[in-house]
Amino acid sequence: MALHLPASKKPLRLGLIPEEAAARHPGVPVTLDHDIDSVPEAGRELTFASLADLVDDLAARLWAAGVRAGEHLALYKTHNFDIYLLACAASRLGAVPVLLSPALDGTTVRALLDRLERPNLLTDEAKLGDELADLPLAESASRVIVPRGDRPGTLSLESLAGSPRRTPVRLDGDQPALMTHTSGTTGVPKLVVHTALSLRGRYRPQEHLVALIRRRETYAVHVSFVHSRMYMALAVMLEHGMPIVVIDDSAPERVAPLLARTQPGIIETHPNTFVEWEELVDHPLRPLSGVKYYSGTFDAIHPPTIHKLLSASLRSNPIFFQFYGQSECGPLVARWYTRKNALTANGRCLGYPLPGMTHVRVVPREGRRPSKKTPGFIEVMSDGRAITYYAEDERYRQECNGRWWRTGDVGYRDRWGRVHVLDRAVDVIENVDSTLEVEDAVLGRLDELIELVLVAGPAGDPVPVVCTKNNAPLDQARWRRAVRDFPQLSAPVQLPLDELPRTATMKVQRLELARRLRERLEPA
Repeated sequence: MALHLPASKKPLRLGLIPEEAAARHPGVPVTLDHDIDSVPEAGRELTFASLADLVDDLAARLWAAGVRAGEHLALYKTHNFDIYLLACAASRLGAVPVLLSPALDGTTVRALLDRLERPNLLTDEAKLGDELADLPLAESASRVIVPRGDRPGTLSLESLAGSPRRTPVRLDGDQPALMTHTSGTTGVPKLVVHTALSLRGRYRPQEHLVALIRRRETYAVHVSFVHSRMYMALAVMLEHGMPIVVIDDSAPERVAPLLARTQPGIIETHPNTFVEWEELVDHPLRPLSGVKYYSGTFDAIHPPTIHKLLSASLRSNPIFFQFYGQSECGPLVARWYTRKNALTANGRCLGYPLPGMTHVRVVPREGRRPSKKTPGFIEVMSDGRAITYYAEDERYRQECNGRWWRTGDVGYRDRWGRVHVLDRAVDVIENVDSTLEVEDAVLGRLDELIELVLVAGPAGDPVPVVCTKNNAPLDQARWRRAVRDFPQLSAPVQLPLDELPRTATMKVQRLELARRLRERLEPA
């Protein structure tokens, strides 16, 4: 195995990051595109100093509400930046924030609350009146906290304004510090347990990359507030004093004036949002003209989309960084694209492991040597790996092989050592080398498509699910020409983009889409 450089043993404590950043860069701006649910009076134009003060203030209110060190605080509320603030505030008290996606249904939330054995629950009026309306919360949560209002049976943070500030609690680095959850495509999501030391491990490669950026760039981010990526991204940007723009509403018509005004040099979002933001390339406000660096993670990004985004920048030699990672491990493999190579790049080649920090090996499936035709299981090693799935240790250990972690993806390494990810193991379709590669190729040939997902049909055949711009009817003649290299494909099924089932990070839930497709296509 290649040389491994152990990560720092200094814990990365989420609750202290804003305070430490404010001590060095108090006046650096933080711009929001929405009001903060818990403290709307704070406005949308913050600084590092006021951000740190909000975290300290909310920590005091949570303490007054009864949240204590070592306890769980489940955060399940409307998507809003206060999820980040409240998670940091809980961490500041030594409590463990448990981030539950607003997209989860009530039944799933109850299952997770029961797994946590009556945690503190922070939710809001919208969830209490909808997803949680029929749940016996008194049985599933030790207390229910809301940002505002006076609903019976709840504690309001608004009523606790002015509570005495608390001294931060510094837990040991190997104790649980944050919980996120998996996408739950095959059942109730798993709760991924991160420690302050594992967070430091996944912080390290990102910090090294940002350290190479010589000038102070404004960083614009549209990432789920319940994903660990948001916490690592802001930790790095706060550390380096980068101005921050936080985006909740990704609609191009809302984003364009905000980006035009703030002129970010770095933009990060989900792959599907980058597809949506192709509309900004030719926007008269030129909102992407100042971008020097794009950052993509979570899922595959199609090369034609990368090329379009790079073409919108007026900066010299803009770069698109593509990371391959997992919630359990953080970033693992990286490569970058330029205007010169984006269109001709192989989208399945995700680059190299991060030198000295992450390692990748490919294990044969059914005894066959890993190659494009016979991809193997991808296993990784990283100091950023989470320590377990909460209350499901055995399920976690099933994916471990000593220090190696099986990602659930299949692929191979080429003769230069680059990692090629072809599919999730559960998404493999017989007689298709890579569903993702087919999608890349066809999307590059048909500009009218905004999404293409290949899933297994009722007979196991590869069925393309397509979404077109403005839901225009698919031109069947153009389609046939575009897929001439893939005769094994069945006839396409066209759906509106908003009918594709998605995870909290906007990934298409392929297994759920395949299930719905079977219901639609199977004879009665």
